[in-house]
Amino acid sequence: MASITEIIDHLNTLLEPGTYADYAPNGLQVPGAEQVATVVTGVSAGAELLARAAELSADLVLVHHGLFWQGAPLALDAVAARRLRLLFDHDMALAAYHLPLDGHMEVGNNALLARACGCGSWEPFAAHRGAHIGVAGRYGDAGIPLEELVSRVRATCHDREPLVFPAGADRVRSVGFVSGAGSDHLLEAVDAGLDAFVTGEPSERVMIAAREYGITFIAAGHYATETHGVRALGERLAAEFGLTHHFVDVWNPI
Repeated sequence: MASITEIIDHLNTLLEPGTYADYAPNGLQVPGAEQVATVVTGVSAGAELLARAAELSADLVLVHHGLFWQGAPLALDAVAARRLRLLFDHDMALAAYHLPLDGHMEVGNNALLARACGCGSWEPFAAHRGAHIGVAGRYGDAGIPLEELVSRVRATCHDREPLVFPAGADRVRSVGFVSGAGSDHLLEAVDAGLDAFVTGEPSERVMIAAREYGITFIAAGHYATETHGVRALGERLAAEFGLTHHFVDVWNPI
């Protein structure tokens, strides 16, 4: 068991949220139990995740997508009230880390994607308001066949069939990873001379851009590309603080 203050301080030190100009508050969003024995992790703080966390006797729910976002209405509606009631009624704290959990070079979504896809090394990539939120992975001079990269992406993203525009090299030596809604960073991958670009969601313009710039574009799912970081955080907290950790998979095909 550990105090919520210890845990949030640890996460803030690890993830350095002050580095990012984010769309959402990072860190503790809703206070709850002062002492934490069980942490539940998941991608988005919807009612299903919170209800399942309560069934698991969670003291802390740790997510990538929290409850509060820049530009959202200030008045709470019935949906927001239900989510908050689940937290309050079960004395569960809620913490969220958005861009810091995309860009971290060890436990970030994109570093973990690069590792799972077999990259030998990776470095920061995809600048967003002064901070990098993705990574550029390397396979060495020999590279790997494009079909092997697609197979690895599929396997690490819950066997979800990715959308692929194979407009780049037949052998991939370098690939950019920007999880979630990262399509706008495709041209940065082109400028960096990367052979392929992997993100979560596609946008309409990327098919033409990929073809005309000669780069392979792979969209593996917003949700599927963003399960890795928060799960790794839960496992890290369990190991470092002696907590029980459960990852709750509320599947989203997008």
